[in-house]
Amino acid sequence: MKTKLYLVLIACFIITTAFSQSNLNDYKYVIVPKKFDFLKQENQYLLNSLTKFLFEKYEFSTLLEGETYPEDFKENRCMALKSNVLKSSGMFKTKLVVELKDCNDQVVYTSQLGESRIKEYSKAYNEALRNAFKSFETINYSYKPNPKNKITVAEKAVETKNKVAQEIQKLKEEIQTLKEEKKEVVTIEKTETEPPVVVTEPITKDRTIEETVIEGASNVLYAQVIENGFQLVDSSPKVVYRIKKTNLNNVFLLENKSAIIYKKGDDWVLEFYLNSTLKQETLNIKF
Repeated sequence: MKTKLYLVLIACFIITTAFSQSNLNDYKYVIVPKKFDFLKQENQYLLNSLTKFLFEKYEFSTLLEGETYPEDFKENRCMALKSNVLKSSGMFKTKLVVELKDCNDQVVYTSQLGESRIKEYSKAYNEALRNAFKSFETINYSYKPNPKNKITVAEKAVETKNKVAQEIQKLKEEIQTLKEEKKEVVTIEKTETEPPVVVTEPITKDRTIEETVIEGASNVLYAQVIENGFQLVDSSPKVVYRIKKTNLNNVFLLENKSAIIYKKGDDWVLEFYLNSTLKQETLNIKF
């Protein structure tokens, strides 16, 4: 009976170890915080430095929280695990556990409990942490990219491009809606006794935009910071446009105009409707 029980326990241990190894191998980096919650200062007792050292001892690539991160990690934050050291209560022992969480804050791995009976804090924490890290001796960690979790730079660029395109299309539709709403009835009263003459005509602000662009097509416009955006001035200097920021990078609304300015490659493009026709003009803007 005891033999069977031992066999079951050994089998469970092997399965758990293999599962943990497979999970951890999906991640390329481990992020080490500058301070653990149960301590009062950053890297107190050199515990954070020791954590980084021990991870690297077991072949993990570590990133210190807040340092300059590599490009692949910037593109996909889910390729790293966040490490933490937790302290358990104990009257005569110092007890520490190492915990790893993924980008969704889900616990991926928890080490064995590391203990120390030393009374001096610095030595006790050091010994307890080293004992907790003994769990990693059986992991045999080796990073193997998981295609299911991988986000390529190209995919990220396409995703960003699609999002920008959707937002620009939304802005175009809003501009067209505003233009339709601004068609107004101009009432002209010739005399006090004569009946008013009603003339319906679209506003001509967009035509003014086109004329301004044609006149200053070869000129450089210089951006000057104003509240919520910039004013674009020529070499006179004369204010040609005032543009307002939007929630999108490099996309601006023209103040009091039914038009937008956005960056396309290395160029700045002014886009507006003229008599229901979508117009585009390239501007030379220096920020």
